[in-house]
Amino acid sequence: MFEYVLWLVVIQRCVELLLAKKNAAWIKEQGGYEIGRKHYPLLVAVHVLFFAGMLLEKEILHAASPSWWWLPFLGFMLAQGLRWWCIHSLGPYWNTRIWVVPGHVPLAKGPYRYLRHPNYVAVIIEFVTLPLAMGAYLTAWIASIINLVLLLFVRIPAEERALGETTCYEEIMTGKSRFLPRK
Repeated sequence: MFEYVLWLVVIQRCVELLLAKKNAAWIKEQGGYEIGRKHYPLLVAVHVLFFAGMLLEKEILHAASPSWWWLPFLGFMLAQGLRWWCIHSLGPYWNTRIWVVPGHVPLAKGPYRYLRHPNYVAVIIEFVTLPLAMGAYLTAWIASIINLVLLLFVRIPAEERALGETTCYEEIMTGKSRFLPRK
């Protein structure tokens, strides 16, 4: 089952990349442009290493799902729901890259009513829960830490800076936390 779930998630990511490409074309038509091209390969590398790490742990360290696999897998499935809620809420603005459309009002619907970065919350949860469900504990730790550092110190600052300079992002997102809803 380990490999089947992993390949389903890889296929899901490939479908998301196709959607991102389609959305990028639409954003370009709206006068949008990409920010953060230099760090994007790092994000891709972290995601590739995430999947490779789980496979390597399975093949080399003989990782096996623990008896409590269903608990992290439930967290993973909830993260999938949040991911697709984000994608649906942003519509053609959703992307794996940072695209800005000067003058367009940032969307604050769906989970974005409560958080600045719910899509990254989903990714953070996925990076912990999927490897745990599969018994790939090293990948859960190592990939999660690398991903979190990249998000906190590179990706999110670049995204917020770009949106802040080209849209009314700060006005729309004032009072919203990056990752946890506030009362």
